[in-house]
Amino acid sequence: MPTTETLRSSHTDQRNPWIWIPSLYFAQGIPYAVVMALAVVMYKNMGISNAEIAFYTSWLYLPWVLKPLWSPLAELIGTKRGWIWALQFCVAVALALVALTLPGSEFFRLSLAVLWLMAFASASHDIAADGFYLLAQDVGSQAAFIGVRSTCYRLANICVQGGLVAIAGHLQKTMGSTAVAWSVVFWTLAGAFALLGAWHWRVLPRPGQDRPAARQGDFWRGFLAVFALYFKKPGILVTLGFLLLYRFPEAQLLKLAVPFLLDKPETGGLGLATAQVGLAYGTVGVAALTLGGLLGGWVVSRLGLRRVLWPLVLVMHVPNVVFVLLAQSQTTSLPLICTALAVEQFGYGLGFTAYMMYMVLVAEGAHKTAHYAICTGFMALGMMLPGLWSGWLQQQLGYFHFFAWVLLCTLPSLVMAALIKIPEHFGKKA
Repeated sequence: MPTTETLRSSHTDQRNPWIWIPSLYFAQGIPYAVVMALAVVMYKNMGISNAEIAFYTSWLYLPWVLKPLWSPLAELIGTKRGWIWALQFCVAVALALVALTLPGSEFFRLSLAVLWLMAFASASHDIAADGFYLLAQDVGSQAAFIGVRSTCYRLANICVQGGLVAIAGHLQKTMGSTAVAWSVVFWTLAGAFALLGAWHWRVLPRPGQDRPAARQGDFWRGFLAVFALYFKKPGILVTLGFLLLYRFPEAQLLKLAVPFLLDKPETGGLGLATAQVGLAYGTVGVAALTLGGLLGGWVVSRLGLRRVLWPLVLVMHVPNVVFVLLAQSQTTSLPLICTALAVEQFGYGLGFTAYMMYMVLVAEGAHKTAHYAICTGFMALGMMLPGLWSGWLQQQLGYFHFFAWVLLCTLPSLVMAALIKIPEHFGKKA
């Protein structure tokens, strides 16, 4: 029988989940969107070449690649609640430091260094937030709020890639200085994130189970055993190939999509204004991505992953042809561009569901949380490595031939999709 003390220690502080779950996952999405998307637009506006943008911002994926290596720290030191709001204040400070660096002559080098530190804080925040969500909610509530989590994360992307990009474009026109305009954007972000940290310090519940894990003498042996069991899974080489190559085309396309929209027509781009990119790619595109993800989850739950794998694979990769068509036509019609981007992003949202569900399948069994984190590490590596050379390759080939190359890069993805094994009814709702 459990003792009174045990019951007290496992008790969860009952607070309305609507008070903290939406804001927590909105906060989780902001720094990732800043590092991976907003920085690309900012550097393009400030005259950095495509090759440098793609190469250096791709390295910012590294903290998400490596985060499984330090994830046990969130278990051994302090509470996950403490990690969350402390890391949110760290992100706020980093955003303020980026704002300080932009008016200077060494802005590129200094801002990259700060964004690198912010990426580590963001990856660590992901570990703490996801762990806290599992501790503070029972299983029924976890299932009920999984869609809320995803939607709020996507809303953060829309706010950053859509709203803030549009604001930056407006400020550049009114202030006459690109550096000052982007500095204002980052100061605003810093203040908002500090408020989020203060909010979560106030409203996050205090689960009884949220306490440092007891340190065992054989901790490191057990820690290494978790990794050993992962790499002993059946068909692990095929699994790693799929995790690394499924997004091989998208990893290259993602870094050049915004530069393509911003570049002048004489260099092969579409010549959109920054505010127009915020609308077309950051708002319409991300909204379509969110709808695609929601539909993908529903389809898998109704039919199972095995039955819908190939339709999802094809719908993810085939719509990339819209970039070839846009590069060929160089249309100036904003509605047409928005429609094309919506088609591509909707397909990506649908197809990415298959990838996420496969990671859930791989993580099944003992050490589910750690093994899923390892999967996400390989996912980030698969995005980082192709992104490193994508900017240089685009400069060699031009936009039209680069996007044609991206279509060719779907072949490794298709091969790996043909090799993976999926149980008959996996993912289908009972």
